[in-house]
Amino acid sequence: MRLLAISDIHIGRPQNLDAMRALSACPDDWLILAGDIGDTIAELELAFDVLEPKFKKLIWVPGNHDLWELKPGDLRGVARYDAMVEICRARGVLTPEDPYVTFDDGAQPAVLAPMFLLYDYSFAPDGYSREQALKWAMEAGLMCADERLLPADPYDDISDWCRARVELTARRLNAIDPSLPTVLVNHFPLREAHAVLPMVPRFKIWCGTRLTEDWPEKYRARAVVYGHLHVRGQRREGGIKFDEVSLGYPRQWDPARHPDSFVRQILPV
Repeated sequence: MRLLAISDIHIGRPQNLDAMRALSACPDDWLILAGDIGDTIAELELAFDVLEPKFKKLIWVPGNHDLWELKPGDLRGVARYDAMVEICRARGVLTPEDPYVTFDDGAQPAVLAPMFLLYDYSFAPDGYSREQALKWAMEAGLMCADERLLPADPYDDISDWCRARVELTARRLNAIDPSLPTVLVNHFPLREAHAVLPMVPRFKIWCGTRLTEDWPEKYRARAVVYGHLHVRGQRREGGIKFDEVSLGYPRQWDPARHPDSFVRQILPV
């Protein structure tokens, strides 16, 4: 049994949908979907329709696209997230709101911790406020669509929602048996140094929070899984494996490769 992962499948793009349909069935394996599954709730359900029959278990965390309000009347903020959690639960898909489960790869059991943390603009020069961080990004010609499409209701802004999620998640992680290692899963990287975007470096202000910098060591991570950057890669730090597992938009992946090659094996390491 393997623990696999992919993110940023953006299944509303026809080429990406075709790729997900072409994935090989792995009926003994679990698949992490680390956010940005689609832009609508209907696309989330479509992704589950395509992928559930191929895997033993799905694990989902939301990305920023999943939470977008594209038209008036769409569910917003926490209400939208809660609705997606209920869709997952009705299908048996694990979410950040469910009890953590232990994944045993035959080598060392690890607690699988899907998380929903957002970002707070702290991946900016020291001491910058949100407004200063936005100005700093705009000086480089950057503005994330989240500023128009990602409401934080009932919170005042994404920073407040992020802090609330970090506090809630830390309490849950602190309650894990300290003898057990973990696999930490989040849409955004947990460390600023991992928010590397060579073409648009200042876009990192929309890529995480400094509040999670020490979480991989603090919570005994065997592996950390994230996406969002559309820059696939793997690194090791202090014995911990960090995997950026995004597929990305069609222009960002090679259609000549079989889609299976974009699914990363997380465990066994």
